[in-house]
Amino acid sequence: MSEKQIKLKIKRQDTPNSVPYWEEFVIPYSPGHNVISVLMEIQKNPVNAKGLKTTPVVWECNCLEEICGACTMLINGTVRQACSALLDQVGTELTLEPITKFPVVRDLHVDRQTMFDALKRVKAWIPIDGTYDMGEGPRMASRDQDEGYQLAKCMTCGCCMEACPQYNSRSTFIGPAAISQVRLFNLHPTGAMNRVERLEVLMEEGGIAECGNAQNCVRVCPKEVPLTKTLAELNKDVNRQGIFGFLKK
Repeated sequence: MSEKQIKLKIKRQDTPNSVPYWEEFVIPYSPGHNVISVLMEIQKNPVNAKGLKTTPVVWECNCLEEICGACTMLINGTVRQACSALLDQVGTELTLEPITKFPVVRDLHVDRQTMFDALKRVKAWIPIDGTYDMGEGPRMASRDQDEGYQLAKCMTCGCCMEACPQYNSRSTFIGPAAISQVRLFNLHPTGAMNRVERLEVLMEEGGIAECGNAQNCVRVCPKEVPLTKTLAELNKDVNRQGIFGFLKK
């Protein structure tokens, strides 16, 4: 067994309403570990650093290649994906905590339902029902394709929400993730049919006006989605819609 060890301090919570507590673990080091594989080692043999049998740590993951967005957590105080956090980069002394902007389900697993509700609110889809026999859809300009591709990389991981000071339990702010999807679907020639509806959602309480332009979101985004540029473009779109909508009345 290698003498080198991995030391973990994990913030745990047994139920959504129970008091959180800290538990420490020590496992042998081996090359190539990421945070998920370390948690899997604990799951195989859930014994804490005191040598006491305990329950396996609960977390959420799926793809293990930074695509699904499920394994977001605080690693040494920084929000990021656990699957791409290699121990050879982040170190062998780890503090793991659930992200704070969503309700804890158990341990490191949180409920991100509010993010998906926000996507429904802004109609983050392209309505094509009934169009299957109408031939090819409208072409999309290459410039819009390039911008849309960057926005489409969003995996609803919640990193931007965790870093945003305006997104919290005391605020109605919808958050940067859903706002950026308005830009994505409004860029699409077919999605643009619902352009006004999406912009009007951003004009409501909790919309884009509540963004404080802290720019924390773009700093922590694991996919480097151009969130601040998108927010600036949407601010212009929302202002135009507000003016023209007023004049049409």
